[in-house]
Amino acid sequence: MKKFFMILFIVCFSTMNIKAQTKLPDTKTIVAEACKEAAKQNKKAFIIFHASWCGWCHKMDSSMNDASCKNFFDKNYVIKHVTVYEQKDKANLNNPGGEEFLKQYHADKQGIPAWFIFDTDGKLLADAQIRPDGAGLNTEGKSVGCPAEKEEVSHFIKVLKQTATLTDAQANAITARFSKNDVTHH
Repeated sequence: MKKFFMILFIVCFSTMNIKAQTKLPDTKTIVAEACKEAAKQNKKAFIIFHASWCGWCHKMDSSMNDASCKNFFDKNYVIKHVTVYEQKDKANLNNPGGEEFLKQYHADKQGIPAWFIFDTDGKLLADAQIRPDGAGLNTEGKSVGCPAEKEEVSHFIKVLKQTATLTDAQANAITARFSKNDVTHH
């Protein structure tokens, strides 16, 4: 029996030690690797900031993975997630540098999901913020998060047209799917 407890102790200690050594990739690494992968695949990098507790984050993923839209997103984007704003008991799931990244791109007061589209060189092409005409990406706008309302979905379609080849049929399918998220019309 003593031998059993000794083995159990060693197994438990080893497991804890392995978990302690597991380090999440930092945000800059996630973005850089997504851009590198996008270059190899002739795509853009689509980075989504999310958290496990965020219902709108789950809606964003569900919408993008819906059968009516999934092929478009898979064909045009390397999609990666960065975890931020987890609650205290899950704070170990946050990717290092996530909050600083959001601040750098004027999205730290916007809530999540927040998303960004980069070219293969890491240049920001578009994000989830609607800005006044003429305002650049270096200014704060209104975040659409997971597009749902008409104005938000329109912005999303505009961004997709700017960063990928989007047919009218694909735009209609994406509009229809994301419009299902609009809680004001259900």
